[in-house]
Amino acid sequence: MSSTTPTEEPTQDLHPAEPAEPAEPAKKDPAKAKRHGLLRELPALLLISFLLAILIKTFLVQAFYIPSESMEPTLMIGDRVLVNRLVYRFHPPGRQDVIVFSDPNAPPIHRNPAAAFLHWLGSGFGAPTSSNKDFIKRVIGLPGDTVEIDGRGQVFVNGRALHEPYLNAERENRLYGPVKVPPDSLFVLGDNRKHSGDSRYGLGFIPYDKVIGRAFVIIWPPSRLGGLHGP
Repeated sequence: MSSTTPTEEPTQDLHPAEPAEPAEPAKKDPAKAKRHGLLRELPALLLISFLLAILIKTFLVQAFYIPSESMEPTLMIGDRVLVNRLVYRFHPPGRQDVIVFSDPNAPPIHRNPAAAFLHWLGSGFGAPTSSNKDFIKRVIGLPGDTVEIDGRGQVFVNGRALHEPYLNAERENRLYGPVKVPPDSLFVLGDNRKHSGDSRYGLGFIPYDKVIGRAFVIIWPPSRLGGLHGP
Protein backbone atom coordinates (compact mmCIF):
# COMPACT_ATOMS: atom_id res chain seq x y z
CA MET A 1 0.00 0.00 0.00
CA SER A 2 1.22 3.35 -0.82
CA SER A 3 1.30 5.90 1.86
CA THR A 4 0.56 9.52 1.42
CA THR A 5 2.02 12.39 3.31
CA PRO A 6 -0.68 14.61 4.69
CA THR A 7 -0.75 18.22 3.50
CA GLU A 8 0.17 20.69 6.29
CA GLU A 9 -2.36 23.41 6.94
CA PRO A 10 -1.07 26.95 7.56
CA THR A 11 -0.76 27.77 11.18
CA GLN A 12 -2.67 30.74 12.65
CA ASP A 13 -1.02 33.31 14.93
CA LEU A 14 -2.82 33.05 18.18
CA HIS A 15 -1.33 36.39 19.33
CA PRO A 16 -2.62 39.33 17.19
CA ALA A 17 -0.12 42.09 16.41
CA GLU A 18 -0.19 45.03 18.80
CA PRO A 19 -1.36 48.30 17.22
CA ALA A 20 1.44 50.64 16.17
CA GLU A 21 1.96 53.65 18.39
CA PRO A 22 0.65 56.88 16.78
CA ALA A 23 3.34 59.22 15.50
CA GLU A 24 3.86 62.38 17.54
CA PRO A 25 2.34 65.43 15.85
CA ALA A 26 4.85 67.93 14.51
CA LYS A 27 5.46 70.73 16.97
CA LYS A 28 4.23 74.18 15.79
CA ASP A 29 6.50 77.21 15.88
CA PRO A 30 4.70 79.73 18.18
CA ALA A 31 6.46 82.73 16.59
CA LYS A 32 5.48 81.61 13.08
CA ALA A 33 1.88 81.04 14.14
CA LYS A 34 1.77 84.51 15.68
CA ARG A 35 3.09 86.06 12.46
CA HIS A 36 0.45 84.27 10.41
CA GLY A 37 -2.24 85.47 12.82
CA LEU A 38 -1.11 89.06 12.49
CA LEU A 39 -1.07 88.83 8.70
CA ARG A 40 -4.62 87.52 8.70
CA GLU A 41 -5.76 90.35 10.97
CA LEU A 42 -3.86 93.11 9.15
CA PRO A 43 -6.54 93.99 6.52
CA ALA A 44 -9.19 94.36 9.22
CA LEU A 45 -6.86 96.51 11.37
CA LEU A 46 -6.08 98.76 8.40
CA LEU A 47 -9.76 99.18 7.59
CA ILE A 48 -10.60 100.04 11.20
CA SER A 49 -7.72 102.56 11.33
CA PHE A 50 -8.89 104.17 8.10
CA LEU A 51 -12.47 104.47 9.34
CA LEU A 52 -11.27 106.00 12.62
CA ALA A 53 -9.16 108.51 10.67
CA ILE A 54 -12.24 109.49 8.64
CA LEU A 55 -14.34 109.98 11.77
CA ILE A 56 -11.61 111.98 13.55
CA LYS A 57 -10.94 114.24 10.57
CA THR A 58 -14.61 114.82 9.81
CA PHE A 59 -15.83 115.55 13.32
CA LEU A 60 -12.99 116.07 15.77
CA VAL A 61 -9.47 117.12 14.75
CA GLN A 62 -7.82 118.07 11.47
CA ALA A 63 -4.25 119.02 10.57
CA PHE A 64 -3.51 122.20 8.62
CA TYR A 65 -0.36 123.45 6.88
CA ILE A 66 0.73 127.10 7.25
CA PRO A 67 1.59 128.40 3.76
CA SER A 68 2.29 132.10 4.42
CA GLU A 69 3.86 134.60 6.79
CA SER A 70 0.60 136.28 7.78
CA MET A 71 0.58 134.83 11.33
CA GLU A 72 4.28 135.26 12.18
CA PRO A 73 5.71 135.03 14.79
CA THR A 74 2.89 132.90 16.23
CA LEU A 75 2.90 130.56 13.21
CA MET A 76 5.76 130.21 10.74
CA ILE A 77 5.70 129.05 7.12
CA GLY A 78 5.75 125.24 7.09
CA ASP A 79 4.24 124.80 10.54
CA ARG A 80 1.48 122.24 10.92
CA VAL A 81 -1.28 122.78 13.44
CA LEU A 82 -4.16 120.71 14.75
CA VAL A 83 -7.62 122.25 14.56
CA ASN A 84 -10.48 121.34 16.88
CA ARG A 85 -13.53 121.01 14.62
CA LEU A 86 -15.94 120.24 17.45
CA VAL A 87 -15.39 123.10 19.89
CA TYR A 88 -17.62 125.69 18.17
CA ARG A 89 -20.57 123.33 18.17
CA PHE A 90 -20.83 124.12 21.89
CA HIS A 91 -20.02 127.84 21.93
CA PRO A 92 -19.17 130.58 19.41
CA PRO A 93 -15.58 131.69 18.70
CA GLY A 94 -13.98 133.90 21.34
CA ARG A 95 -11.91 137.03 20.92
CA GLN A 96 -8.24 136.28 20.12
CA ASP A 97 -8.92 132.63 19.23
CA VAL A 98 -6.79 131.42 16.32
CA ILE A 99 -9.28 130.00 13.83
CA VAL A 100 -9.25 128.24 10.47
CA PHE A 101 -12.00 129.16 8.01
CA SER A 102 -12.94 128.78 4.36
CA ASP A 103 -12.57 131.71 1.97
CA PRO A 104 -15.86 133.63 2.34
CA ASN A 105 -15.50 135.09 -1.16
CA ALA A 106 -14.58 131.94 -3.09
CA PRO A 107 -17.11 130.41 -5.49
CA PRO A 108 -18.01 126.78 -4.77
CA ILE A 109 -15.49 124.26 -6.12
CA HIS A 110 -16.91 121.31 -8.03
CA ARG A 111 -14.70 118.21 -8.01
CA ASN A 112 -15.31 114.72 -9.28
CA PRO A 113 -15.52 112.08 -6.50
CA ALA A 114 -11.91 110.90 -6.95
CA ALA A 115 -10.46 114.43 -6.88
CA ALA A 116 -12.63 115.35 -3.90
CA PHE A 117 -11.45 112.31 -1.97
CA LEU A 118 -7.75 113.02 -2.70
CA HIS A 119 -8.18 116.67 -1.68
CA TRP A 120 -9.98 115.61 1.52
CA LEU A 121 -7.30 113.04 2.35
CA GLY A 122 -4.39 115.43 1.71
CA SER A 123 -5.89 118.30 3.67
CA GLY A 124 -6.66 115.95 6.54
CA PHE A 125 -2.97 115.20 6.98
CA GLY A 126 -2.00 118.87 6.66
CA ALA A 127 -0.64 118.60 3.12
CA PRO A 128 -0.55 121.92 1.23
CA THR A 129 -2.71 121.94 -1.91
CA SER A 130 -2.98 124.67 -4.52
CA SER A 131 -6.78 124.42 -4.50
CA ASN A 132 -7.04 124.72 -0.76
CA LYS A 133 -8.78 128.03 0.07
CA ASP A 134 -8.66 127.80 3.85
CA PHE A 135 -7.17 130.60 5.98
CA ILE A 136 -5.89 130.91 9.52
CA LYS A 137 -6.24 134.21 11.40
CA ARG A 138 -6.97 135.59 14.86
CA VAL A 139 -10.43 136.66 15.96
CA ILE A 140 -10.49 140.35 16.90
CA GLY A 141 -14.11 141.49 16.58
CA LEU A 142 -17.23 139.56 17.60
CA PRO A 143 -20.80 140.20 16.38
CA GLY A 144 -21.86 143.73 17.33
CA ASP A 145 -18.32 144.92 18.14
CA THR A 146 -16.92 148.17 16.71
CA VAL A 147 -13.31 147.78 15.54
CA GLU A 148 -10.87 150.61 14.77
CA ILE A 149 -7.08 150.80 14.19
CA ASP A 150 -5.08 153.98 14.71
CA GLY A 151 -1.91 155.16 12.97
CA ARG A 152 0.35 153.36 15.46
CA GLY A 153 -1.23 149.98 14.74
CA GLN A 154 -3.16 149.94 18.00
CA VAL A 155 -6.47 148.07 17.73
CA PHE A 156 -9.50 149.36 19.61
CA VAL A 157 -12.58 147.22 20.20
CA ASN A 158 -15.63 149.15 21.39
CA GLY A 159 -13.33 152.07 22.24
CA ARG A 160 -10.91 150.04 24.39
CA ALA A 161 -7.32 149.27 23.39
CA LEU A 162 -6.74 145.56 22.79
CA HIS A 163 -3.72 143.96 24.50
CA GLU A 164 -1.84 141.99 21.80
CA PRO A 165 1.54 140.60 22.96
CA TYR A 166 1.61 138.12 20.05
CA LEU A 167 2.08 140.77 17.32
CA ASN A 168 4.96 140.89 14.87
CA ALA A 169 7.44 143.64 15.74
CA GLU A 170 6.91 145.26 12.32
CA ARG A 171 3.79 147.34 12.94
CA GLU A 172 1.17 148.50 10.47
CA ASN A 173 0.61 152.27 10.44
CA ARG A 174 -2.46 152.59 8.21
CA LEU A 175 -5.68 153.83 9.72
CA TYR A 176 -8.71 151.57 9.57
CA GLY A 177 -12.34 151.85 10.60
CA PRO A 178 -14.33 152.20 12.64
CA VAL A 179 -16.44 149.29 11.38
CA LYS A 180 -19.21 147.35 13.10
CA VAL A 181 -19.18 143.55 12.91
CA PRO A 182 -22.47 142.16 11.55
CA PRO A 183 -24.49 139.44 13.32
CA ASP A 184 -23.13 135.87 13.11
CA SER A 185 -19.82 137.15 11.70
CA LEU A 186 -16.26 137.77 12.83
CA PHE A 187 -13.56 140.38 12.19
CA VAL A 188 -10.16 138.64 11.86
CA LEU A 189 -6.56 139.85 11.57
CA GLY A 190 -3.19 138.20 11.03
CA ASP A 191 -0.54 138.61 13.74
CA ASN A 192 1.84 139.89 11.05
CA ARG A 193 -0.35 142.92 10.35
CA LYS A 194 1.80 144.47 7.65
CA HIS A 195 1.79 141.26 5.57
CA SER A 196 -1.68 139.85 6.07
CA GLY A 197 -4.74 139.76 3.85
CA ASP A 198 -7.56 139.69 6.39
CA SER A 199 -10.84 141.39 7.28
CA ARG A 200 -9.28 144.78 6.51
CA TYR A 201 -8.18 143.96 2.97
CA GLY A 202 -9.75 141.26 0.86
CA LEU A 203 -11.52 138.83 3.15
CA GLY A 204 -14.07 141.08 4.84
CA PHE A 205 -16.19 139.73 7.67
CA ILE A 206 -16.15 135.96 8.19
CA PRO A 207 -19.58 134.31 8.56
CA TYR A 208 -19.90 131.72 11.30
CA ASP A 209 -20.77 129.03 8.77
CA LYS A 210 -17.33 129.42 7.13
CA VAL A 211 -15.44 128.67 10.36
CA ILE A 212 -13.86 125.19 10.37
CA GLY A 213 -12.49 125.20 13.90
CA ARG A 214 -9.97 126.51 16.42
CA ALA A 215 -6.23 125.89 16.04
CA PHE A 216 -4.96 124.73 19.42
CA VAL A 217 -1.49 123.19 19.02
CA ILE A 218 1.56 123.24 16.73
CA ILE A 219 2.58 119.64 15.95
CA TRP A 220 5.38 120.26 13.41
CA PRO A 221 8.29 120.91 13.42
CA PRO A 222 9.17 119.24 16.76
CA SER A 223 11.23 122.27 17.79
CA ARG A 224 8.05 124.39 17.78
CA LEU A 225 5.72 121.93 19.43
CA GLY A 226 3.34 123.78 21.74
CA GLY A 227 -0.15 125.08 22.41
CA LEU A 228 -1.82 128.12 20.86
CA HIS A 229 -3.49 130.34 23.42
CA GLY A 230 -4.70 133.88 23.69
CA PRO A 231 -2.85 136.37 25.90
